[in-house]
Amino acid sequence: MSLPSTAMGALAAIVIMALVTYLTRAGGVFVMSRVPIGPRVERFINAMAGSVLVAVITPMAIQGDWGARLALLATLGTMLVLRKPLPAIAAGILTAALWRL
Repeated sequence: MSLPSTAMGALAAIVIMALVTYLTRAGGVFVMSRVPIGPRVERFINAMAGSVLVAVITPMAIQGDWGARLALLATLGTMLVLRKPLPAIAAGILTAALWRL
């Protein structure tokens, strides 16, 4: 499928992407409404969040520049000290920005 490079083509692409995003989210809610949430399923869901985080961070730590690596260290250090995600994210962003400045 190909869309024309016009305003209507761009609008069609945006509408299709929005529809796919909505169906993905609604499908997840629909499926999980039929799964009984027992201790085993709850452990799986909690572990899945950490797995996704590691899958996103590992390539950045291995293939990223020193700004990315220092940002990860700053985020980790701030999170361990303060145990609050927002200051940790801010520390990571600030570290990467200062390194790349």
